[in-house]
Amino acid sequence: MKGYYDLHVHSCLSPCGDEEMTPGNIVGMAQILGLSILAVSDHNTARQLPAVDALCKEAGILFVPGIEISAAEEAHILCLFPDLPSALAMGEEAYAALLPVKNRPDIFGNQFILDENDRPVGELSKLLINATALSIGEVFRRVRAHGGVPIPAHIDKSSYSVIASLGVIPPELGAKTVEVSDAGRQKGYRPPEDGYRVIHDSDAHCLDVFCAHEPGELELDRWSARAVVELLQRGK
Repeated sequence: MKGYYDLHVHSCLSPCGDEEMTPGNIVGMAQILGLSILAVSDHNTARQLPAVDALCKEAGILFVPGIEISAAEEAHILCLFPDLPSALAMGEEAYAALLPVKNRPDIFGNQFILDENDRPVGELSKLLINATALSIGEVFRRVRAHGGVPIPAHIDKSSYSVIASLGVIPPELGAKTVEVSDAGRQKGYRPPEDGYRVIHDSDAHCLDVFCAHEPGELELDRWSARAVVELLQRGK
């Protein structure tokens, strides 16, 4: 079974995400774009995922729960999970590991949690775009303990990537899949080491970027979030 995917989309809960990136708008646009596999991966929280999960079920889109965790080394890790409870549990750990720095909506943007009708039902106070106190190795360990797959995000970027922070992807992490940005794909970027499965996602913070992304295709042996996670755990 094959499906077009985007596994790195930010909702308006991420303060850097546009207010238009509501659960309803994201899932509606995913339908228009012909996506059949979707992950919303906000910074250091999973609180927006229940609403997106409910809407994806209505739309017939395979939903993969995600979080983009910012490690202490200022490297972003795309973390995907086989089910919603696992993502929510890891999301609480990531949020707890953030420094107690309050968000400034006038500077960084709002951090509203929305329901499936795009109505505000809560707000997070700690600034989500800060780094957590979790090292890269600890992020990998904890995500795997929850059954998820940790993926070095946008490794071609000169900031907020594992390579930008450490110079290499440490082999002891055991990463099997890496993410390359759209800009990197267009420039023909390749990982410095062979053997990785490479995925390309929009990393969209607004609908324009979401729409401009050319989705890749995944082939699954069964139609489930767990199958997506297992495929990316195996790598190339």
